[in-house]
Amino acid sequence: MRLPIVALFFPALLAAQRPLATAPLAKVTLLVPARVWDGVESQPHEGWAVLVRGDRIEAVGPRAQLTVPSDATTIDLAGTTLMPGLIEGHSHLLLHPYNETPWDDQVLHEALALRVARAVNHARATLMAGWTTVRDLGTEGAGYADVGLKQAINQGIVPGPRMVVVTRAIVATGSYAPKGFTPEHIDEIPQGAEEAGSAEDLSRIIRDQIKHGADWIKIYADYRWGPNGETMPTFTAEELKLAVEVAGSSGRLITVHSSTAEGMRRAIEAGVASIEHVDNGTAEVFRMMAQKGIYLCPTVAAGDAILSYRGWRRGVDPDPASIREKKASFRAALNAGVPICNGSDVGVFTHGDNARELELMVSYGMTPVQALRAATSVNAKMLRWESRVGAVKPGLLADLIAVQGDPTRDISGTRQVQFVMKGGEIFKRGGTE
Repeated sequence: MRLPIVALFFPALLAAQRPLATAPLAKVTLLVPARVWDGVESQPHEGWAVLVRGDRIEAVGPRAQLTVPSDATTIDLAGTTLMPGLIEGHSHLLLHPYNETPWDDQVLHEALALRVARAVNHARATLMAGWTTVRDLGTEGAGYADVGLKQAINQGIVPGPRMVVVTRAIVATGSYAPKGFTPEHIDEIPQGAEEAGSAEDLSRIIRDQIKHGADWIKIYADYRWGPNGETMPTFTAEELKLAVEVAGSSGRLITVHSSTAEGMRRAIEAGVASIEHVDNGTAEVFRMMAQKGIYLCPTVAAGDAILSYRGWRRGVDPDPASIREKKASFRAALNAGVPICNGSDVGVFTHGDNARELELMVSYGMTPVQALRAATSVNAKMLRWESRVGAVKPGLLADLIAVQGDPTRDISGTRQVQFVMKGGEIFKRGGTE
C-alpha cells in the first residue's frame, strides 16, 4: 500500500515543530582568595575575587563589586594568592631524572610503553604542582608519543597540563646521541632526535613533523660534535633561515637549542622565536636578541641538577665554573633587556618540581615578580597564547591556581599550591589531589 506523500514527511514535520533542547547552563564558580595577582602587575590586589563561568574567567575585581549569580558555587581560598596557572616553557615529559636512569639508557633500553606510562604520571604531577601549560621540547627517542599524550589530556582520558609539542626535534646528522657504537652498527642505533643531512632533508622533516602533529619545530643549532667533542654549530645560517621559512609558512614557530655564540647568532639572524639554554651568550648576542624580541629560556635548573647528581651541594660547596658562568650569562641577558621566559628542562630533574627554576632565577638576579611573569604572561606571549592563558583577565581560559602566602614577595610560595583549576575544572583543592 502506498502512503500519501504527506504521511512520509509527517515525522519530519513533527520534529521541526518540537522545541530545540537547550544546552545546560555553564557552571559558575566564585573564587575568594586573600589576594589576586593578575600575571602582569607588580603587586597583588588584596580583597579581590574571580568569577568563573564554564571554562572562562568572567569577571575579576574587588569582591564587593562583583555581580554573582545566585546559583554560583563559592570557594573560600583564605590565606592564598590566586594567580594564573604556571606555564613551563621547556619540559620533557617523556624523560625522567638522570640520577634514576642515564639519558642513553632511557633512549636505548626503555620500551616506548614504559616511557609513556611514566609520562602519564609526569603530566599529572606537573598539573598538581600548578603548571597548567607546558611546551614539551622533544620526546628524546620516544617518537611521536607527545602527540598522543597531548590528545589523551585534551580528551580527558588522563589529567595533565595543556601541551605544546615538537615531536622528535631535529639534529644535524652525526651530531647527536647515543654515540660510541661500531661503524658497522651505528646506523641501527636509536637516536634521541631526528637527523637531517641537508637543506632538502630539513624541509622534508619539518613538513613530516607537522604532519605528525608538531605545534612548534625544535632544532639543535649546535652540539658537542667538534673534533675533540667540543660544542660547535651544526646547521648553516642558510639552512636555519630555510627552516624558519618552511615552518613559518604553516604558521609554526622555531626554537633552537644553542650554547655557542655563533650558533645563537645564526639562529637570531634566521628569525627563530626562542633560544634554549644560551650558556655562552655574548653582549652582542643579547643585544641582538633584545632588538628582535627573541625569547631566552635559560634552563638554569637543569645544570644545577646535573651537578648535584655529581656530588655538588648548592649553598655548601663553592660554585663550579659552569654555575658561575651561567649566573653571569643570565644577568647579562637580564640587563640587556632580553625577554626571558621560564623554561627549566624538567625531566632532567623531577616532574612537579618545576618551581626549582623560579627559585633559581630569583637567586640569579630576577625579582620574584619578574620570575612569576616569566612563567605566566611572558611565556603566554612566547607561545602566542596571550589571548588564551597567562593572566587573570576576563575572557581568558580559567587556568588558575592558589598558592599559600604571597609569591610576589617569596617565590617559594609557588611550591605551596593549594588549588588548581584548568579550563574551569578543579583538579586540586585544599592541598589535596
